[in-house]
Amino acid sequence: MAILKAEPSLPIPVPIEELCRRLDILEIEALTTQGFEGGLLTDRERSRGIVLVRNGVSPQRRRFTIGHELGHFLMPSHVPDEEGRFLCSQRDMAMLSPKEGDRRAKMEVEANRFSSLVLMPPPRLRAEIGNRAPSIEHMLALATKFDVSKDAMARAYAEYHSATIAFVVVRDGKVGAVYRNKTRFPFVTAVRGKPVPERSLFYRKGLRVGVPSDIDSRLPDNWIDVERGRRAPTMSEQVYLQSNGFALIMLWYEPADDPDFDEDGERTAKERLQNRLARFS
Repeated sequence: MAILKAEPSLPIPVPIEELCRRLDILEIEALTTQGFEGGLLTDRERSRGIVLVRNGVSPQRRRFTIGHELGHFLMPSHVPDEEGRFLCSQRDMAMLSPKEGDRRAKMEVEANRFSSLVLMPPPRLRAEIGNRAPSIEHMLALATKFDVSKDAMARAYAEYHSATIAFVVVRDGKVGAVYRNKTRFPFVTAVRGKPVPERSLFYRKGLRVGVPSDIDSRLPDNWIDVERGRRAPTMSEQVYLQSNGFALIMLWYEPADDPDFDEDGERTAKERLQNRLARFS
């Protein structure tokens, strides 16, 4: 991204409002239009702009919205529905992939991607991740450090961690969004809107809100297709219960051709998990 090349020494957390001022955003004001999270007012030449943000959102959500609208401002191909005015809903802010041929959705996905890259610059995030074993505790610490939401950091953590991981968002016991590196993590077969698979760690007694569980091995066919007649991959889970019925489940996947299997095909799943954790220490 050109901004990151031009500003290689941006501090963490990225001062997004100051960055806007450097890039010809004149003001960041309250958005009063009902039903929208953010907006942008600009002229035809994009020589200046005003970013609008709905009052009452969390500081992290505000930062992401500002980054999203800055993306609209800087990308010449983004054409608003109304001359000189973008308005973006909560659904727009959560959009990760557009439908074929949907120009407006494509713009919203690009603006979301822009905001994520600005607030969590990949080189800085990779350096912070380092060679640590994946965990929800580490992801939460990075969300605090970069001053972004847990949801936004979970997406980036799954994409940039060297381990093959995914995060499943849960609401009221049902599967929601899944964040994974699509080139490495297999397709998650758990159906959105349906209950979390019954053998998941999510159902373990004694889990507490705000306290991540231990990482524990589970059956991989809870979440992915496992081919019959072949050695099953390893799948581990960690669960983080949140307030208001939300939860995050981290999935850690290792294929059956991992060295753990080659060294000792008789190892238990728990022993393979311990070996993987040791490799990151």
